[in-house]
Amino acid sequence: MLTEVLQGSDSGGIVIIRDTSSYSGRDLLKYCINCALKREEDVHVLGFEVPEQELRSELDSNNKHLFHFHNAYSDPLGWRKQSSFTVEQFSAENITRLVRETKHAKASVLVIDSLSWIERHHNPVAICQQLHKLKKGGAIRTICCLLHMDLHQQGIVESICHLANTVITVTAVNNALYAEAKTTHRKKSGKVMQEEEFFTVMENLSLSIEKRPSQSGHAQVHSDAKVDPASNLTFNLRLSEVEREAKEKVALPFVFSQEKKSALLKKGQGSGRIIYEPDANDDFDEEDPDDDLDI
Repeated sequence: MLTEVLQGSDSGGIVIIRDTSSYSGRDLLKYCINCALKREEDVHVLGFEVPEQELRSELDSNNKHLFHFHNAYSDPLGWRKQSSFTVEQFSAENITRLVRETKHAKASVLVIDSLSWIERHHNPVAICQQLHKLKKGGAIRTICCLLHMDLHQQGIVESICHLANTVITVTAVNNALYAEAKTTHRKKSGKVMQEEEFFTVMENLSLSIEKRPSQSGHAQVHSDAKVDPASNLTFNLRLSEVEREAKEKVALPFVFSQEKKSALLKKGQGSGRIIYEPDANDDFDEEDPDDDLDI
């Protein structure tokens, strides 16, 4: 599912890549940029954390003219007036204006590297509002963001990720060749899909997906064999064929067999009568029902 989401087969909406200091999600972000360029879409990057040259390296050379880097790295706060974009300019109106300045009229892809920089200088509620406006504005088809979740409180991270259609959480594993990606994708129908995959981003920005890496770096196939819970018990829970046949022959006490039903429903040869002889104490006067009382 990781490949389908980043390659744009189910494109649109907001994609958030969450990482930590133990593993950076920037390689996955660059893979997302490269996939958009191969689809011949304009990509606008709000770059706060790395220079343009680092993001441009290894991108698709045939469509690098579609890559637009809005420099917020050299002067993110605008103190020296040297940046084309600052953190204070983060708003749906300013970003839409930047996107529409390009020659191509079709909807573009917006990449924010990273939301953590913006969250340090803006209220989380305001960030969610601006992202929602960008999502509904029409000028931007997909918003792909990088978020360092170990720099923020868990509630803030979850509030921002609640807007996203896709949340990809990347973590390091014991094997340095691979990382784990936990993808939560919400379709337009409302169905939520989750999947865990092991991946690595190659130097040429190709993505390799593995089932489960071993310590040697080779993929391990998940075993489908079921575990027998009764295999290590000190007593036997299984029945042999002889015991099973004997058990099936035992008649249950409250289950009527055909023979019992026939015996109970069979009519007798003679007919029975009930003879009742009233006793003196059974005398009952309908006119005086209290006649037997000593009053």
